[in-house]
Amino acid sequence: MSDDQVQQEEAQQDESAAEVDDRLLRLAADFDNYKKRALRERREYVALANERLVKELLPILDDLERALQAASEHEEAKLEEGVRLVYRSLEQLLQREGVKEIDTSGQFDPHVHEALLAQPVEDAESGAVVDVVQKGYTLGDRVVRPARVIVAE
Repeated sequence: MSDDQVQQEEAQQDESAAEVDDRLLRLAADFDNYKKRALRERREYVALANERLVKELLPILDDLERALQAASEHEEAKLEEGVRLVYRSLEQLLQREGVKEIDTSGQFDPHVHEALLAQPVEDAESGAVVDVVQKGYTLGDRVVRPARVIVAE
């Protein structure tokens, strides 16, 4: 074999090795992207499952709150105490799961509030939340249920 042929063969082998290295690097990058995407999707599935659970639990919290209000009006202390205990337990469970009540003080925020009614109020600034019809909640940074409010006109 001549020197030219040897150099040509070495050049082909170097080019072939470079192609294999390039394919391996691309494969490693694709696998890393797949792992990141799978992790992100798993987190989204968990968040959606938690959101579904929270949506189912919130009406129970509302019912217990209404029962507490009714029981306190009729002075049935034992009933009130029991319902209050259940209410606190459920509220603590939701807090542990990352559920937070939406702040309704201040101005109306369409991202977290749902305006049911706008009414004129003398001592309130236009757009201020004046009453809460139904509390709203977030789970992490997602609004599970917007706060239903009455807004000053």
